[in-house]
Amino acid sequence: MTSGEAVLRIGPVGGSPAVLFVPPLFEEANRTRRTIVLTMRALAAQGIASLLPDLPGQNDSLVPLVAVDLDRWRAALGAAVADHAGPTVIASVRGGALLDAVPGPIGWWRLAEVSGASLLRPMLRSRIASDRESGLDSSMDQLLAAGAAAPLELAGNRLSPAMLAQLQAAEPANVVPLRRVTLGSGDAAIAGSPLWLRAEPGEDSAMASAMAADIANWVGQCANR
Repeated sequence: MTSGEAVLRIGPVGGSPAVLFVPPLFEEANRTRRTIVLTMRALAAQGIASLLPDLPGQNDSLVPLVAVDLDRWRAALGAAVADHAGPTVIASVRGGALLDAVPGPIGWWRLAEVSGASLLRPMLRSRIASDRESGLDSSMDQLLAAGAAAPLELAGNRLSPAMLAQLQAAEPANVVPLRRVTLGSGDAAIAGSPLWLRAEPGEDSAMASAMAADIANWVGQCANR
């Protein structure tokens, strides 16, 4: 990758379009990684290659998270798409949908997309609870005001003022063609568990199989447009 980050690739070289996964952000990425990798293996069994790049400041990246904002993540994702020699479908999970509107893909697939503010609120609540246990009184407004002037520690993540400002305003962008998927039942849903809510990383093999089947079908539709 031209971004300098590692990328996990599973599946054949050449052939059908590859799927580039954009994981959830922050700790949600750790909680869902096993299931995303299981999904990649299931896609490989169907002859579809997939890639899972590290974002700067996440996973095994050597970049400190405080040096990163959403714009830098989007640039890294754009580099990953440009580096792949062939058509690409982006598959985003949760907050990954805040980053995926980059040039080049022939299609997009999103699971449980979410706004930046929705990701930020539980992190702020966790900090308020931690402050309370330490005998400190804080509020969301106070924390956001402090974070506008200097890096702010939230749920183990040291976020820059730029990152905080961008998260407060970030919404998934409109892209075409796009398939939106939720957890549940029905044509626009897959069966599975909200892994991003678990306290520890886990996996859901049935969910991974369902994700792979839905993505493979969407890849076929995008390739035939």
